[in-house]
Amino acid sequence: MEQLKHFSHEHLLNLIQLQPDNNNNNKKENSDMEDENEDKDELVVEDLLVGKCKMCKEEIYSFHLCYYSCKDCDYSLHTFCAHLPTTHQNHPLHPGHNLTLSEGFQFHQYDSRFGLTVDTEWECVICTHDRKRFYHYSCFICNFMMDIICATMSDQKMDHPSHPHQLQRSFSSMISYCSACGKKHSGTFYHCTACSWFRIHLDCALLPTKLLIQQSTKESFSHSHLLTLAYSFPFIELEAKFFPGCRVCNKGFYSFKWHYRCDKCRYYVHVDCATSSRDAFVSSILMSAGSGKTYKNFKNDDHPNLIRCPFPDESVNLVLMHQFINKGELLIKGKIDGQLFSHPHPLILLETLLNGSVSLHDPMKKVELLCDGCVRPITTFPFYKCSQHDCGFVLHEWCTRLPSKIQNHHDHPEHKLILLPKVPRKMFGVFWCKFCILPSNGFAYGCEECKYYVDVHCAFIPDVITHEAHPNHLLLRCNSSADQSERVCKACNHYMGKQLGFHCPTCDFYLHIRCGLLLPRTIKHKYDKHPLSLRYYPTEDHSSEYFCEICEDEFDPNWWFYHCSTCATSMHTACAPLKLQCEQATTSKYNWSVFPYINVKFGGTHEISNHPHPVTFVQGINDDGKCIVCDEPLQYKRVLKCFPCKFALHMWCV
Repeated sequence: MEQLKHFSHEHLLNLIQLQPDNNNNNKKENSDMEDENEDKDELVVEDLLVGKCKMCKEEIYSFHLCYYSCKDCDYSLHTFCAHLPTTHQNHPLHPGHNLTLSEGFQFHQYDSRFGLTVDTEWECVICTHDRKRFYHYSCFICNFMMDIICATMSDQKMDHPSHPHQLQRSFSSMISYCSACGKKHSGTFYHCTACSWFRIHLDCALLPTKLLIQQSTKESFSHSHLLTLAYSFPFIELEAKFFPGCRVCNKGFYSFKWHYRCDKCRYYVHVDCATSSRDAFVSSILMSAGSGKTYKNFKNDDHPNLIRCPFPDESVNLVLMHQFINKGELLIKGKIDGQLFSHPHPLILLETLLNGSVSLHDPMKKVELLCDGCVRPITTFPFYKCSQHDCGFVLHEWCTRLPSKIQNHHDHPEHKLILLPKVPRKMFGVFWCKFCILPSNGFAYGCEECKYYVDVHCAFIPDVITHEAHPNHLLLRCNSSADQSERVCKACNHYMGKQLGFHCPTCDFYLHIRCGLLLPRTIKHKYDKHPLSLRYYPTEDHSSEYFCEICEDEFDPNWWFYHCSTCATSMHTACAPLKLQCEQATTSKYNWSVFPYINVKFGGTHEISNHPHPVTFVQGINDDGKCIVCDEPLQYKRVLKCFPCKFALHMWCV
């Protein structure tokens, strides 16, 4: 009926049609327009709540499809409330007797002076709620009273796009798990009469199909694009996307639970996380480390020498940071006696480029110049170079200022650590650092009595740092004796174990030493004319698969990687430093987050008895085949190679 004269209101009521939110016809009609404006996000505010019914006092939502309203005053009714009969015969909840519709519950209370008609509270037999001045059906024979909400429950239905069958409202409020979000709710549920297991809470049923997460989370978490409500996350898609975690809480997804996703990026979030209205500061502490805001929990004045990671590029390292912080003075200038560094030749300080005799480290030109002290690229003047033309020994100027010993080192306080230009009794000086668990043949600090060695970077590991991946929170050095086997590094997804690392005490955020300190913010590679940036999450406007340009393997972008947004180029963090033989020397097969030989300088030679040529210390590649001693593959390993004879063997097989 387009118009209705209802007994509860003096004016005519008009039927108002509500447009369903998920209208497939409209989507098809507007598909061409959407294609043209594909790159434009427009947030359509969904007016799910229309008003409130004056009879049942409950909200009128868009899924009710239509309702009655008075154009002259603020008066609205559900259609099922408006068409309630004044007398109901054989109601399924009370068959056999007639039920009469009335408002309130009145009785005549006698007073000594005069009689009063009083409205009093009454209890609905079905839902047991106390009511007053509320429409209800009553049976005077049985003293049966039922409010009209319970009386119309079978008429309150919903067509929801998440389920193929019509949903019916459940009788009375209840506490149950919601099939949409998987959380326990109390209140109004809608269930499927055909699928007994499917029920969704009203709050989840009314979730908007599009939202901006920063609006619903009070800007605690943000993403530049609109998120779309999805009603499942098929296992095959989860597997193809490397089982991504929620960007707010970092926990995983269930295949049949709802979530919000970005259609332009690999951004996924639980529905309750996306709509969380908790205080932003509390959220930054209680929620796991996601991509949201963290609020500063320290004062800069309290930490004047705070190390801020990641370092800008490959040439910056903890040795340099140590010198800046301690403001050490250059001890020697000009020529350095080679005896000081156990080097047979004098070292000359180069302050400018001399007739093109030396080239600085430049990966774009495939020029490698690594310091023999810290094994980091030399990209600026001044630096020291061996005076002999055919000797490749070079040193950063600041590496000549390293202290000769360290007293009371935090991990080895019982003995002092001595600066060693080469660890003795090790071929090419290669040793395993106790902290980063990486091989190195640069300078080391060691205790000969305990055979304890750390590289010069790990010798100066600070007690506290900050990192761009978890801004504004201090990251404290973990106790090396503590068992952190259940903790996972946020960079590489490997367990921390008993390795030294950093952690945020208020958040579930852990980093290995090598991941936190050895991955610079930007890196240059000959495969891309732009610097590659370190990324901690999938990049925006990139929804397709991620493939490493070096090893050509697909990788999970939820763990750190290098990326160029201009060229859409991506690389494993372990593959990116491979500049000279990157096509064959990839190490991503071993799931390293850091290039395993980042602290090793290849290129030295060694004499093998009964062989006419010296062998060269290199990293094995696929073309090297198998070791002539143990017959095991040489690829990815540290090998000694004879170029004239075209054979190679593992370094430990010599």
